[in-house]
Amino acid sequence: MVKQNNPELTNAESKGLAATSQVASLYTDDQRKRRDESIWTLVQGILAPIQFLVFLCSLSLVIRFLVTGEGEAAAEVSVLLKTLVLYLIMITGSIWEKVVFDEWLFARSFFWEDVFSMAVLALHTAYLVMLFGGWGSVKQQLYVALAAYATYVINAGQFLWKLRVARLQGTQHMAVAA
Repeated sequence: MVKQNNPELTNAESKGLAATSQVASLYTDDQRKRRDESIWTLVQGILAPIQFLVFLCSLSLVIRFLVTGEGEAAAEVSVLLKTLVLYLIMITGSIWEKVVFDEWLFARSFFWEDVFSMAVLALHTAYLVMLFGGWGSVKQQLYVALAAYATYVINAGQFLWKLRVARLQGTQHMAVAA
């Protein structure tokens, strides 16, 4: 197939490109079908933008407190809400991964995103431990929350990139099927 579309390639180059495209594919046909039919795909599609909006609101409240000293309670509640939404999206995301890939976490296609998600969870959980354990000052606790938010932004970028790759591969898959 690759050779037919690119007649100037040698057989070895053609086989190499075909193998690369197979390895780089996020979903097998069965996985793509399960993804498209799963209610958990919709749940993730709803929760992700909600989490981002909660993040933006919380970030502004945390920065406001750190800069002005005002709104401590609002900042703390907002980080708690952000953490709750994060836990919710992680739980539903692992269910989605189990449905699509038959693995609760660390499926090959999303391995590094899941690894980084663990860092995001660890930092959000560290904030909770500090808050409820009374460890550190409020500012120190909120700096941990900001570190958690920085990792969240990177992780969200990873998932947005994978969403783009999946869409491009889906378009390519549809063109090949036609």
